[in-house]
Amino acid sequence: MFRNLLLAVSCVALSAGAANPQRAPVLVELFTSEGCSSCPPADRLLQKLDPRSIVLSEHVDYWDQLGWKDRFSSHAFTQRQEKYAGEFGLDSPYTPQMVVDGAAQFTGGDSQRAAVEIARAAGHPKAEISLTRNGSGARVEIHGSPGAAEIWLAVADDAVSSQVSAGENKGRDLRHVAVVRSLRKIGWMKRGGTFSTQVELPAGATEQRVVVFLQEAGQSRVVGAAMLPAGENQLRQ
Repeated sequence: MFRNLLLAVSCVALSAGAANPQRAPVLVELFTSEGCSSCPPADRLLQKLDPRSIVLSEHVDYWDQLGWKDRFSSHAFTQRQEKYAGEFGLDSPYTPQMVVDGAAQFTGGDSQRAAVEIARAAGHPKAEISLTRNGSGARVEIHGSPGAAEIWLAVADDAVSSQVSAGENKGRDLRHVAVVRSLRKIGWMKRGGTFSTQVELPAGATEQRVVVFLQEAGQSRVVGAAMLPAGENQLRQ
């Protein structure tokens, strides 16, 4: 019976969001690397998650010396993952690792665990976020944060691929979504407060996803997230 219930939850969380369009968006981070042979299944899972999930693919750099240098890797993402390792009491970071709303972590290819954690996170109260592109930047408006939080801005390539010629994935054509190219803190807000700012975006960001999320201090729980898809100028709830 438990297995049937788990499968039912999985189907709900991995299906299209039309059945529950008012559900709060959930931030899903995947720490991955093109040099890791266990990562491609997790990369594929990230593409299949519930559309109401806002996904970010963060490529770490500690695989770069092991046969293949991942062109999307950044030491900043390794540092972010190391901080999560401390928050979750892990001995060390690993790939692939999926983190849901900063509150749960697990092996990135585990689709059933992903479904359960996304469904759980969707029930938590979240801030209201409005995003609008204008000129070379974007307007960010936030209301009603359920907790004091830092405000982060991520810009990510919509979809990319690589022909890997060395390392553990030699000979494979790897495809990725939401590959983060920049991630920076743009502010802070109090519980129940409001926030408004204009931010500059990198050149070419019109064809990239723009994600804003609120995360409690210490890289803890995410209390709000929103995304402007590539090519769109205004968030549509």
